[in-house]
Amino acid sequence: MKQVMFIELGMGTDLHGQDVTKAAVRAVRDAIRRNSMPGLRTVLPGGSLDRMKVRVKLAVPCDEDRLDLEAVRAELPYGEVEIAVMPGGMLTSSGIVLEDKQDRNDLIYVVLAAVEAGY
Repeated sequence: MKQVMFIELGMGTDLHGQDVTKAAVRAVRDAIRRNSMPGLRTVLPGGSLDRMKVRVKLAVPCDEDRLDLEAVRAELPYGEVEIAVMPGGMLTSSGIVLEDKQDRNDLIYVVLAAVEAGY
């Protein structure tokens, strides 16, 4: 990416079920949901949102091998999406195991996301 135009941060959790993908998707949604960039097309080469570059950095606490990157990518409607995964985030106790929520243990998964857009 030659020029970063936009950076937003988000946090997502999975309170029950220990699904790192669900937490990551929520983190990306949190990062982008309150933003509108109507003038972005005017500065993108060729004026096309499909030429926009999007870089997503995910800090995940565990289960990186279970992370569905295509599900995360699907949250970003435009651009060429690159996803980097690194250790981080948080595991904390929910204080209860709920079998009807498919809990494997009492952990809450917290994932952090940084979403950068530019060209």
